[in-house]
Amino acid sequence: MSTEIEALARANVRALTPYQSARRLGGNGDVWLNANEFPLPVPFELSQQTLNRYPECQPRLVIERYAAYAGLTPEQVLVSRGADEGIELLMRAFCEPGKDAILFCPPTYGMYSVSAETIGIEYRTVPALDNWQLNLPAIAGKLDGVKVVYLCSPNNPTGNLINQDDIRALLDMTAGKALVVADEAYIEFCPAATLAAWLQAYPHLVILRTLSKAFALAGLRCGFTLANKPVIDLLMKVIAPYPLATPVADVAAQALSEAGIALMRQHVAELNANRAWLYEQLPQLPVVEQVFPSETNYILARFTDSPAVFKSLWDRGIILRDQNKNPGLAGCLRISIGTRTECERLIAALQAFSVEQA
Repeated sequence: MSTEIEALARANVRALTPYQSARRLGGNGDVWLNANEFPLPVPFELSQQTLNRYPECQPRLVIERYAAYAGLTPEQVLVSRGADEGIELLMRAFCEPGKDAILFCPPTYGMYSVSAETIGIEYRTVPALDNWQLNLPAIAGKLDGVKVVYLCSPNNPTGNLINQDDIRALLDMTAGKALVVADEAYIEFCPAATLAAWLQAYPHLVILRTLSKAFALAGLRCGFTLANKPVIDLLMKVIAPYPLATPVADVAAQALSEAGIALMRQHVAELNANRAWLYEQLPQLPVVEQVFPSETNYILARFTDSPAVFKSLWDRGIILRDQNKNPGLAGCLRISIGTRTECERLIAALQAFSVEQA
C-alpha cells in the first residue's frame, strides 16, 4: 500500500531531500548550539483571548510596529509564518514552474533549494568565491530565465556580509529582469548593514527578516518581507488567508514594542560579547584550524578532525551543526552563540578532547 501511495505523489517530491532542520537531526544534549537560537526564553505572555475569531490576515499593530522599526511604511511590510514562508511566497508569485528559475550562491541557507524543488522550479547555483563573496561574472552568465536571486547577508552558515558594491552591481544587472532578495535574518547583529534604505531606489529589491534570531522568538514562527508596494500586493494574492495565529500576532506586537526592541538590543549586546570571547578562545585550541569572522549569532570554525570533534561534543551533550556537506566547508562546524556558561562549557569540552587526542 505504501508504494501505491508514493506512486501518487509528484515525482519531484518523491525525489526531494527535505531540509534537515536542527530539530529533525535530533540529539539529546543540554547545550544546544546548532540552531542559531537565543539560548534563554523571553518574558512575553499572551494577552489576546479572542481565539473564537479568525485573526487578521496582516495584523495591523504588528505591521505598523515592524514598519516603524525598519524605517519603512506599513504598505512595504508583509508578515508571514517565518521568513521561510516569505522565501516560498516569492517563488509562487513570480516563478512559473517548469519555465522560470531562481539563483543563489552556495554555501548558503538550504531552504532556497528545498522550496524551489517543492514547487517544481529550477534552481541554479553560482558558488561563492573563496572569500564567500559574489562571483558577479558567473552570475551574469546564468541569469537568462531567472526570476528571483536570493542572497543571504550576513550569510548562513559562513557569517560574513556580502560586499554592498557587489549587491549594487547585482541589482543593476537584474533591473527589469529579476527580483533580488536579501535575506537579512541576522541583521540585528550588524544593523548598519541593512539594505532597507535601498528599497526606494530599487523597485526589484526585496528583504527578508525574522523574529527567530535576535528577538529570541524562534518558536513563534514570525517573519517579514520588506518590499515596495507592487511586490507586496502580488504576495498578498498568494499568501494563506490567515498566516499568523492570534497568539503569534499578540507576542509579535509585544516584541516590537519600545520595551521589546530594547530587550532585543540588550540580548544582541550579550551575544556579541560572548561571540567575541569565543572568537578569542577557539584559535588557542590545537584541534581548531581556522575561525572565520562573523557578523551573526554563530561562528564557523574548521577543525582538524571535525567528525571526531562533533561526536565527542555530542556525547558530552553539546550539540553543534555539521557543515561538511556544504560546498567549500569541509571540516567545518557551526557554533551558535550560547550563554557565557554554555560557551565556557564548550571550550572546556574542546580542551578535554584536545588532551585526549594528544
